[in-house]
Amino acid sequence: MATYLFLSDDWLEAARAIRAEYEGAGGSIDHSIRMNLIVIEVPFGEGAVHAHADTSTGELVLDIGHIEGPDLTVTVGYEIARALLVEGNAQAGLQAFMQGKIKVDGDIAKLMALQGMSPDPTAAEIAVRIQEMTE
Repeated sequence: MATYLFLSDDWLEAARAIRAEYEGAGGSIDHSIRMNLIVIEVPFGEGAVHAHADTSTGELVLDIGHIEGPDLTVTVGYEIARALLVEGNAQAGLQAFMQGKIKVDGDIAKLMALQGMSPDPTAAEIAVRIQEMTE
C-alpha cells in the first residue's frame, strides 16, 4: 500500500477515495458542528492548510477550504493535527490545548461535545485505513 504525507494533495486524494468507498455505510452523526480548521507549520506548500469539518447533514463532510458561518475555527500545528486526525490521539490534543498550542475561536462547547462520541464501526474502519496510508 502506498503511503502519503499527511494533508498533501496525494494524501487528500487517497483519503477522499477511501471515504467514497464507504459513502452511506456509516451511522448518522447526532452532533451538529460546522468547523473551519487551519493547520499551520505544514512542511510543504504555503505552510498552512485551510480545511473544514461539517456534520450538519448527519454525515461527516471533511474537505479543503473554509465554509461560511462556522460554529468555530480551530488553529493547530501540523504534528498535533496529525496526532488528532490520523492517530486518534485525544491525549495529545488535550495536552496541546492545555499548553495553548490549539487556538479555538467560536463555540468551544460544540468541540467539547465531540469528545464523548464513539465512532461507529464504519468510521473506525475508515480511520484505520487512513492511518495505514499516512506517513
